[in-house]
Amino acid sequence: MNSSRRDFIRKATAAGVALMAAPAVFGSEPFSKKRKAVDPPGPFKLKYAPGFGMFREHAGTDLIDNIKFCHDQGFRAMFDNGLPGRAVEDQAKIANEMQRLDMLLGPFVLYADFAVTSFVLNKPEVREMLVGKMNEGVEVAKRTGAKWALMVPGRYDEKLHRDFQTANVIDNLRYCCDIAEPAGLTIVLEPLNTLRNHPGLFLTGIPQAYAICRAVNRPSCKIVNDVYHQQITEGNLIPNIEAAWDEIAAFHCGDNPGRNEPGTGEINFKNVFKYIYSRGYQGVICMEHGKSVKGKEGEIKLIEAYRQADSFEV
Repeated sequence: MNSSRRDFIRKATAAGVALMAAPAVFGSEPFSKKRKAVDPPGPFKLKYAPGFGMFREHAGTDLIDNIKFCHDQGFRAMFDNGLPGRAVEDQAKIANEMQRLDMLLGPFVLYADFAVTSFVLNKPEVREMLVGKMNEGVEVAKRTGAKWALMVPGRYDEKLHRDFQTANVIDNLRYCCDIAEPAGLTIVLEPLNTLRNHPGLFLTGIPQAYAICRAVNRPSCKIVNDVYHQQITEGNLIPNIEAAWDEIAAFHCGDNPGRNEPGTGEINFKNVFKYIYSRGYQGVICMEHGKSVKGKEGEIKLIEAYRQADSFEV
């Protein structure tokens, strides 16, 4: 057997092993150097949104390569909590590539200060700060085409009755909506768990967020339902999603315990996703979680976990 034939067989064998090990993910080279998959996977039923850097081992650190890689794996959305902090040029790059690939950009974090009381107070300086934040958010939305800005109302005030705090939150949100609404931007409020991650916060449950949105009574004030947080806070996930459906604009997900990909904890994501799909949901489900396994193997496992959770019958 001559040397060229031996080289061919060795390379073919290595390629076959790589394909069997990762049928849904490209090889190990930087994304910009990869060839098209022979049989790329189709789109997911729902718009699950990876964050930038979630597939660093396969796609590298380049923003555009990350978007292309996720699109080729069947994802039709991305999310970037830190979008307002990116350079204007990078915001434009993200927006252009997302538009080119017809992908949806999930909520960015506009305000989430867990250390201070803010929304719960009736103070001019608080409103001035919030108005400034909203103006910043509107500019980010104009540059990127983002439709949702995430806000967390901050800590509760131990010296003020909760009902007064609720009234102040409602009033402050109306000021925010006055700026967001004409720009086509929707504020999404995120209730967070206090038992494990964020003790001392004001907004913790879906029923509470629902009541606030109904009281604000503006189309630009909605909820982002993070099923990881709500599994810890209240459980009863599907009934609460159903009850609050008209006020939910976006979802976050992560399994509990561990806050990793679906299938690593106690949440039946296949049923949760099936219900969301049954309502005709066209929005984003942000993959706001870690990976249970490190490295390339973990990235492959993550994609496979979403393929499994997305395999519900319709």
